[in-house]
Amino acid sequence: MPVVRSADAEVHDLHDVRFVSYACTATGSTELCAWRLEVPAGTAGPGHTISREEVFLVLSGTPRLTIDGEAHDLSPGDVAMVPAGSLLAMGNPGNGPASVWVTTGIGLEAVFPDGSRISPPWAR
Repeated sequence: MPVVRSADAEVHDLHDVRFVSYACTATGSTELCAWRLEVPAGTAGPGHTISREEVFLVLSGTPRLTIDGEAHDLSPGDVAMVPAGSLLAMGNPGNGPASVWVTTGIGLEAVFPDGSRISPPWAR
C-alpha cells in the first residue's frame, strides 16, 4: 500500500517509549522501515547495539541521543545518523515529550548489554 494513514499506523510500546510504525513490510515497504518515536519527559532509554544504520530526525522536544558513549542533545530539525554496530540510547531528560522520526533498513535487530536480542516488528 503506497499510503499509510495516521489512523492505520501500528503502535508498539517498549521500554517506556512508543513506536508508531508507518513503513515496514506489513505495510508494503520492500527496503525501508520508518516510524515515529515518542519519548516521554524524564526517560532514560536503554543502550543497545544496532545491526543496521538508523537515521533520526527530531520533530519536537529535546531528546538526548548517546552514540558509543558520546551524548548529543538534539533539537527540532536536527538529524543524527547512527552507523550499524553502534551502541546507542535515546533518552529525554527534558521537561516535555520528544518526537523523533526514525528510518532504517528492513531487518534491524538490537542487542542489549545482557545479550538479549530483539527484531522489532516495526523494523521488519
